[in-house]
Amino acid sequence: MAELLEDRTAVVTGASRGIGRCIARTLAAEGMNVALAARTEEDLQDVAETIEAESPPSGGVPRALPVPTDVTREDSVKDLASRVEAVYGGLDVVVNNAGVATKKPLAETTTEEWDRTMAVNARGPFLMCRECLPLLRESDRPFIINVASVVAIKAYYNQGAYTASKHALRGMTRVLAQEYEEEGIRVHEISPGGVATEMVLQTRPDLDETVLMKPQDIADIAVFLLTREGNAVIDEVRVRRAASDPWF
Repeated sequence: MAELLEDRTAVVTGASRGIGRCIARTLAAEGMNVALAARTEEDLQDVAETIEAESPPSGGVPRALPVPTDVTREDSVKDLASRVEAVYGGLDVVVNNAGVATKKPLAETTTEEWDRTMAVNARGPFLMCRECLPLLRESDRPFIINVASVVAIKAYYNQGAYTASKHALRGMTRVLAQEYEEEGIRVHEISPGGVATEMVLQTRPDLDETVLMKPQDIADIAVFLLTREGNAVIDEVRVRRAASDPWF
């Protein structure tokens, strides 16, 4: 079903590393143009160069467009949407993947840590969806994919701020799916357990990296969601590593 993605445009936040980087590379390999959003320009440029080498552009536009973005800032997100429209003329897919984690008991979490976690993990996707919605409405196959976490479903010890932020993202995803279903915008949530990313390994150094899921596993699920046809809607995908407990 790769033809469904050919020459369409996606924006991926948190695209400089981990799951976001892998999703961006995978979508580009499927023929999509990808706007890459993260805070560090140097890291984004590295991803863009990798994508351009792996998936040469077509149609006179870059296969990968690095756009340094702070998803917590309204002006920065608006600039990202404007850049995407100016370069690609439209937008078909928004992947909200950017995230941060705080590992502390709630009573020891500072106000600044709480605010930062909520800003990136909940405010950021809200701003992205709001500012990209006018472009998505012009697409004939618009999608939003929000990358949540196992903690969006299950509370997790010493991860109060992170758990609260992902619960917020899950709730927002449900509302978006209802509000824009009649307009044909499909809104999905992917809630993975342990994935071998820098953030997970920093938060859970007790985990054996060799038994964790890989970012490619999540990227493959994103492609599956984007290439499905028919009337059946998948609201969320909960995915865990093999031989784990039922949640993580």
